Amino acid sequence: MQEIPITHAGLTRFTEELERLKTDGRREMGERIRQAVSTDADATANSDYLAAREEQERLEAKIARLEQRLAAARVMRPRSGGDRVGFGGQVRVRDVDTGTAHDYELVGPLESDPHTGRISNESPLGRALLGRRCGEIALVDTPRGQFRYEIVAVGMASAAA
Repeated sequence: MQEIPITHAGLTRFTEELERLKTDGRREMGERIRQAVSTDADATANSDYLAAREEQERLEAKIARLEQRLAAARVMRPRSGGDRVGFGGQVRVRDVDTGTAHDYELVGPLESDPHTGRISNESPLGRALLGRRCGEIALVDTPRGQFRYEIVAVGMASAAA
């Protein structure tokens, strides 16, 4: 299995989520199934029971996926200091054509959430930014064309992120 890079904060979040699903999620699901069974003598004809069993299958599949991903995860430590964009670090870029500024944190694919500014180091933008310094221009090839971003600032992500 291929190792997947992850930040320490990301590993903590996913581990806590897995524990919550295995404890609270399973307990709540068991209660739903018990309630559904108690309302009808024929469990196979009980739509509440069948729906609860389907939801239980989805929960177990989610737990299995998380376990598999965590087994492949390898914590990558951000470099302390430095003026280059690196894994786990934050970067502010400016679109050269529009002048729009964006703040990003470079994380692994498991943690990626572009809506919150967390981009994968394996994405076209993430690959283009890695190793760049302030003032450099990163060229990003996308299906919509090529974009140019100037590196405005480089910093470290907060440990609580």
